Amino acid sequence: MRRPELEVEKAKKMSFSKKIFIAFIISSALVGILCGSVYWIIFDLPKIKTLEEYTPIESSRVYSSEGKVIAELYIERRTFIPHYQIPDHLKKAFISVEDIRFYAHPGVDLIGIARALWHDIKAGGIVEGGSTITQQLARMLFLTSERSIKRKLKEAVLSIKIERHYTKDEILGLYLNQAYFGTRAYGIEAASQTYFGKSVNELTLGEAALLASLPKAPSLFSPFKRPDKAMERRSVVLKKMLNYNFITRAEFDKAMNEPLPKTPHMRKYEAPYFIESLRQRLEQQYGNKIYTAGYKIYSTIDHRMQNIAEEAVKKGIEAVEKRVKLGVQASLIALDLRTGHIKAMVGGLNFWKNQFNRATQALRQPGSAFKPFVYLTAFENGMASEDTIIDSPISFKGSRQGKVWSPKNYDGKYYGVVTLKTALAKSLNSATIRVADRVGIKNVIETAQRLGIKCTLQPYLPTALGASDVTLMDMVSAYSTFATGSTIEPITYERIMNRDGAVLEETRPEINEVIDKESIGEMKQALNAVIKEGTAQRAKELGRPVYGKTGTTNNYTDAWFIGFDDRLVVGVWVGRDDHTPIGQRETGSRAALPIWIEFMKKALLQTPAD
Repeated sequence: MRRPELEVEKAKKMSFSKKIFIAFIISSALVGILCGSVYWIIFDLPKIKTLEEYTPIESSRVYSSEGKVIAELYIERRTFIPHYQIPDHLKKAFISVEDIRFYAHPGVDLIGIARALWHDIKAGGIVEGGSTITQQLARMLFLTSERSIKRKLKEAVLSIKIERHYTKDEILGLYLNQAYFGTRAYGIEAASQTYFGKSVNELTLGEAALLASLPKAPSLFSPFKRPDKAMERRSVVLKKMLNYNFITRAEFDKAMNEPLPKTPHMRKYEAPYFIESLRQRLEQQYGNKIYTAGYKIYSTIDHRMQNIAEEAVKKGIEAVEKRVKLGVQASLIALDLRTGHIKAMVGGLNFWKNQFNRATQALRQPGSAFKPFVYLTAFENGMASEDTIIDSPISFKGSRQGKVWSPKNYDGKYYGVVTLKTALAKSLNSATIRVADRVGIKNVIETAQRLGIKCTLQPYLPTALGASDVTLMDMVSAYSTFATGSTIEPITYERIMNRDGAVLEETRPEINEVIDKESIGEMKQALNAVIKEGTAQRAKELGRPVYGKTGTTNNYTDAWFIGFDDRLVVGVWVGRDDHTPIGQRETGSRAALPIWIEFMKKALLQTPAD
């Protein structure tokens, strides 16, 4: 071969080698880019095993002592339900509209993606998504809703991993418990309760189809906001179920004629003043978990007694307002003497208009309802209910120089020498002040605080007649000691359990004996005289031994009755929030006692004996 030809051949070989080298460099770079891209996509993927510890945000429920749900506490209203408790027609409704090949694909449905793409091209826009139920679950649990290639690729990888670790039914159950259905309902059980007021196992076919139509656009397809759109979307679900042979023509026709719900079933608290008081206490103790951890809170409230209490307060206020101008309020607390359990609590006429709890928050003067602390102090210092005291005019130096304080009896009369029992029964102010002066007001205050009065009591004689502010809760708690001789801390719940049924906390009565039996005997004799011959004779209509004391403050601003039998101690307060008078002669015996009697008439009927 001639030299020029050799040179050309050599040049060709060198050019070919260079091309191979360049191709190698380029391919290596592409491989590197591909590997880098894959790493960039999957290096920070969450561990699928975290699903094994999946604990969705779940509402906590409050139960009455009979086991009835009376409130839900939640940020997201959600109640987890196992996949095997979800009815078949409900599952099929979702599969029909969300992912018909759910049981066939491995987490990502290429056929479904191609079909959705074709429909989008024909429509000239996005009309159908290609995400499977598994992809939607991956996005809900692990990813954000940003629209990017990276997020879609991560979603696909996660979906395949989820499918390898969990059964189809488990995945569908997780999806249905996680999805948002609008109207603050998260998860299928909460949605069922919110839209239809029933559990998922009670849903009809039409109701199931409506719920299946919501996750795509809860606001757009809401039956409460857009009933026309909701009806249209529900019919789409039902038609798909019919086309896929999930339902018969007869079932389809029946479901299409089902009416839509008109208003959401938003659970209102029962015993709302009690629940709000309990909620505040539990929030201090458990923080946000009380709204998210699915706790079961077994309260002390007796649902039947609570209804009786609310009705008694309503009826009592109506009776008072027939005599006086409107705007009267009342509160009631019923406490079990044996356990300290709060069985009923009414903090006002309408919680939904005013959440101020007059049973636990209102500081009011108790008037003569405070007098039993004076007489107990006397009994503990050696006096007896049959001992005598003089009831006649008496004066003391006032708080300002030159002023005189002269307490007078309610009716303006004086009765001379009377027994301590009669002085309390007739609520004689002059006799009571003489007793308080004899035993010492500081000792009376110490007695009241020992029995459970937590409010500050002023160390002056007018406190003996109820001139210091107290709460109804404190007074009821203290009166329970007159019944038993022992203090007992009021209890609002018996136990709290987590979502798995493990007990987190159980309460036990804290009982401390603080009064000797002899003094208790004297006290009960005197308080029973209030019923037999004193200011609360109307209570004799109950036909059983009861004990208690009325209370009325100056100008009829506050009216009280607190009393007990052998099972319950119950307190009632009546007044106005602005501290103006209730009305002329609206005393404790006239305004508060009838509410107490109405409650006590019915509260222990049909109550099983222990």
